[in-house]
Amino acid sequence: MPPISEVRSYMHGLWLMFCGDPKGQSYLDLTDRGMMRSFFSAIWSVPALLLSWFWWQRAFKVEQVLESMSGPSYYLRLALVEAICWVVPLVLIGGLMLMSDVRGKFPAVVTVVNWLNLPFAYASAALVLIAVAVPGMQGFVALLWFALLLTLVWTFSRILSLILGKQPLLVSTAVMTLLIPGMLLSEVLQRFLGVYPG
Repeated sequence: MPPISEVRSYMHGLWLMFCGDPKGQSYLDLTDRGMMRSFFSAIWSVPALLLSWFWWQRAFKVEQVLESMSGPSYYLRLALVEAICWVVPLVLIGGLMLMSDVRGKFPAVVTVVNWLNLPFAYASAALVLIAVAVPGMQGFVALLWFALLLTLVWTFSRILSLILGKQPLLVSTAVMTLLIPGMLLSEVLQRFLGVYPG
């Protein structure tokens, strides 16, 4: 697993790329090996995910009043949803890139997307903490969630533009492919697996 020093280097590279500096790519391993190692970002995200899942479980129990959903099976189902919603968009983006002239950039795209998920996972966890600590600020937290989503779209767009080149249509399609299927799948799978509150 990449050590914290390596993860910091990746985050610095992503920041430079977000700022429009192509030199940021040199801080990331954009090879096939780097692509495979980028899936370790899921392990680095575990603390943030657990916090989010705990909050989701609380919402579930308030709605359903079911104490039986407090065991490990509940978290395993949420982990399954998370894994599917992570991998499916990457598979779809692979299909999209196979149909274009940038198929060789697939490892770079996967690497960047995986490592970008890390800071946004912790940003989401921070919003969960605010929601839990100050229950009366649901409206404000909802606005922050929306702002975070817009930031994610903007970040993906800027960084993918560096990797894929100045191809607005391809970049826009890639961003939508990375975000929309996961959002749709998340609710469908949560309802199917019985972990959706409401």
